Amino acid sequence: MPVILFLLWMLLNGRITAEIVLFGFAVTALAVWFMHKTMGYTFRTDLRLFRNAGILSRYTAVLVREIVKASLLVMKESFSPSGKPDPVIVEFHSGLKSRFANELLANTITLTPGTYTVFQKDDRFIVHCLKREYADGMDDFVFIKILSGLR
Repeated sequence: MPVILFLLWMLLNGRITAEIVLFGFAVTALAVWFMHKTMGYTFRTDLRLFRNAGILSRYTAVLVREIVKASLLVMKESFSPSGKPDPVIVEFHSGLKSRFANELLANTITLTPGTYTVFQKDDRFIVHCLKREYADGMDDFVFIKILSGLR
C-alpha cells in the first residue's frame, strides 16, 4: 500500500523534483501511520489483499454485473404500471468465517439495488428486499460462494 500511495502521489504531481519526492515520502508515511492508528492497517493486510487479488477481481466483475442486472429489474418494476413492491425482510447466516468477508457481503447487498442490509453481526444478516423474489436464495447468494474462497 505505501508503494501504491507514493506512486499515486508522483503520478498526480506530473513531474519529479527532489521536493516533490521528499514531500511524497512524508505524506505517504503520514497516511500509512494514520491508517495504522485508525483503521488497524498492517503490512499483513497488504499481503492478504495480494494473496486474494484473483478472488477480489472476480468478485468485482460479478458485483458490477449484478448491480447492472438489479438496476434494470428495479427500473422495470418502477416504470411498470402493475409493478407494486412486495417488501420482505429476511434473515440468514452466510457461513463466512472472516469479519472482512461478512462486511464485504453486507456492503454488496446494500450496493445491489432492491436490497438493503438492515443488520449484520458476524455471519448473521437481516436484509430488506424490495420484492419477495429478491429474497429467494439469499442464503445461497453468488457472492457467498466467491467470498468463501478468501484466505
